[in-house]
Amino acid sequence: MSMEQVIENIKSKAGFIIDMDGVIYHGNKLLPGVTNFLAWLEESGKKYLFLTNSSERTTKELQEKLNRLGISVGEDHFYTSALATASFLSSQTPNGSAYVIGETGLIHALYSVGYTINNVNPDYVVVGDTHSYSFEKIELAINLVLNGAKLIGTNSDISGPVETGISPATKALISPIEIVSGKKAYFVGKPNPLMMRIALKKLGVQRIDTIVIGDRMDTDVRCGLEAEIDTLLVLSGITSREVIDQFPYRPRYILNGIADLVS
Repeated sequence: MSMEQVIENIKSKAGFIIDMDGVIYHGNKLLPGVTNFLAWLEESGKKYLFLTNSSERTTKELQEKLNRLGISVGEDHFYTSALATASFLSSQTPNGSAYVIGETGLIHALYSVGYTINNVNPDYVVVGDTHSYSFEKIELAINLVLNGAKLIGTNSDISGPVETGISPATKALISPIEIVSGKKAYFVGKPNPLMMRIALKKLGVQRIDTIVIGDRMDTDVRCGLEAEIDTLLVLSGITSREVIDQFPYRPRYILNGIADLVS
């Protein structure tokens, strides 16, 4: 298939589920072509949703971050693994409580579904992306899990791209709790199909008319494949072309970055 045909196929889709880190930006640096791509989405009347495994920020904070990078997008275009986690916990144990190792986005999402923060006898220990990580928090989390709290991770990413390289993400942060307690965490974010089902529902678009755009084989591409949605892997984030062959599956399309769609 020629590059022109690939781009035409992608652009013919009605719905776009787009990862953020490594696709839209690296840290606080907007990636090439993003401004033009988002302008094209708006002008073409496409439906799109930024679906991120990052649980640190609220949708308002994500909206403001893009604003600072020069892009104006409505708050309803964002959905995070923190929101998906809160929704999942609320359906399992309504108005429960949790001990949280995470940032504002996760705590705010839990509060919004009627959860309380509890470090004595919570229903759940919930771990998300965070920079405020300490031995004391891990020790408390282990003992709460040993005393019966269920262990939940907002996402199963081991690492994420930052301007200086890569940073440890939720799966890496939760592993000491798993190892010491002997309990396995349940991860809510991508590649859990829950995330894709929510995304499709929010977009109101059929699977066949949708494409997932991401930079990770293990979350974005796998999530799209398992939900039977076409996938576009961009090489502007965590995955290099050499790494693709290490996986037993492939994305439908591969481009260097978002810029390839609008150049």
